[in-house]
Amino acid sequence: MSSKGGKQSRISDRKGTGDEDEEQPLQAVLVADSFNRRFFPVTKDQPRALLPLGNLAMIDYTLEFLTSTGVQETFVFCCWMAPKIKEHLKSKWCRPTSPNTVHIITSELYRSLGDVLRDVDAKSLVRSDFVLVYGDVVSNIDVSQALHEHHRRKMEKNISVMTMVFKESSPGHRSRCEEDDIIVAMDSKTQRVLHYQKTQGLKKLQFPMNIFHSTSDEFEIRHDLLDCHISICSPQVAELFTDNFDYQTRDDFVRGILVNEEQILGNQIHMHVTKDGYGVRVSNLLMYDSVSSDLVRRWVYPLTPEANFTDHKGRSCTYSRHNVYRGSGVSLGQGSQMEENVLIGCDSSIGGNCHISNSVIGNNCTIDNVILDHAYIWNNVHIASNVRISQSVVCDRVVVKDGVTLNKQCVLAFNVVIGPNISVPEGTVLSMHHPEEEEEDDDEFLSDDAEVGQSKDKNKQKVFNPKEVGEEGKGYIWKASLDDTEDEELAHCLWLVLNPDPESESEASEPEDPDDPVIPSPEMDDVKFQLEVLGTLQRGLEENISCDNLVLEINSLYAYNITLKEVMQILTRTVLDCPFQQQGSQLTTAQYVALLL
Repeated sequence: MSSKGGKQSRISDRKGTGDEDEEQPLQAVLVADSFNRRFFPVTKDQPRALLPLGNLAMIDYTLEFLTSTGVQETFVFCCWMAPKIKEHLKSKWCRPTSPNTVHIITSELYRSLGDVLRDVDAKSLVRSDFVLVYGDVVSNIDVSQALHEHHRRKMEKNISVMTMVFKESSPGHRSRCEEDDIIVAMDSKTQRVLHYQKTQGLKKLQFPMNIFHSTSDEFEIRHDLLDCHISICSPQVAELFTDNFDYQTRDDFVRGILVNEEQILGNQIHMHVTKDGYGVRVSNLLMYDSVSSDLVRRWVYPLTPEANFTDHKGRSCTYSRHNVYRGSGVSLGQGSQMEENVLIGCDSSIGGNCHISNSVIGNNCTIDNVILDHAYIWNNVHIASNVRISQSVVCDRVVVKDGVTLNKQCVLAFNVVIGPNISVPEGTVLSMHHPEEEEEDDDEFLSDDAEVGQSKDKNKQKVFNPKEVGEEGKGYIWKASLDDTEDEELAHCLWLVLNPDPESESEASEPEDPDDPVIPSPEMDDVKFQLEVLGTLQRGLEENISCDNLVLEINSLYAYNITLKEVMQILTRTVLDCPFQQQGSQLTTAQYVALLL
């Protein structure tokens, strides 16, 4: 339930604070926890924010983006494996000379973005507008214009609480993720967001009627936008999360502002659309594959593999044509071909007669005679001869023995040993964590960034199946559980949705119990009124009744408990539906427009 106490006093306190923002440094809130299991079981051993992307931790790209944006103070919130994140940040980002001061805040109580922002409010950390991002966002977008627009709107009316950043991107583009696909209705003049909806699994879309009679003369419905997951927020955002304890995600917040009573209090959300730059969240391994390729192909310039923006010793690498990068200390065997889009980390050894394309190899790896295509090899990996790897991820300290074939979308999690002479089926995920651990740890950990396996001693000796991992292999096949999904979250595999429901609609419905009493509702009045309006309009067309008389007749329908606003909504819906009522639902676009006009 929502807690609305103190909301009116908060609203009144906002007046007269617009000029203070110019005096304050730009701040950011970076959430270094995903609060889901999209990268399970890989993130049993390493938090998602520290997973290597182009041989750098994901969070490094996010912090570099914030620093280049002009952020001077960043609050990094960590939950699971917080010590690892803290150690990483202190070694690279907490230097006295850094233009972006990084504060690390940890708690085992964070379970959602809502918990983080409620803590921001409780601690009074933000003093002005701030940038809100997750620790797996990769971007080079210049948000200075979005910041300026957000500040201007606040100065004029002080009602814009959030500006969401979008990038123009056509449907089906490789940078767009199916589970994050959206459709947005916006005010063309003010850029105000009128409707925001995810489209995954939907066969049809529903739009609220109030967008058709908003205060704007023009509005747009857009499906050519990529949500960059970069939000410019007013301090009131944290306050609103505190006032509404049912807000757990940014989607909850946006829905609350657009649908619920927040509009009555004057709060609005706006959007900034850019045609330039790059902004993507690495939400699954399909996006990991896409973003890794874009980094190597230099689409995220100046965030390129040879740009040592973390000032890490030994990080330097050379760049040559066809987008081939070689780190320091790399040895390359005779006859090996680096075809295109290849990154090899420092101190790695590549044997003879290798054929490598569109792949990233980490540091301190030893690779013999292999064929790699869209392979992502992390650090300290040993790969023997006659190995083929295609569109797969091999995590730290994995050993791949002779004659192994990894087919598409395989994952070898930390410390797995595979082979020799085995072909791993497409989509297989192997982990050193036994499947029983999933059930044992289910109640204890809610995030994919959980320190599973570090908190418990497994006394039972597990047996590896040679049919799954080979005669000398070590590891277990991991399968996502489909039984314990909650609310809107479906069971996901590492690469995308495991069991999508194509029949899902925007709102779920439950079968009715025949014994349940029928309770009259306002919706029943709406239906009856709409039928009356439809009948009136059809009779007006048949009998050529004047518009003035039709208006009088519709206004005379006082028997229904309908407000003037609802009259406008129902009348608009009925007029738009009239061509279908006359000629059926198989009309072409041209026929529909002709009948409507």
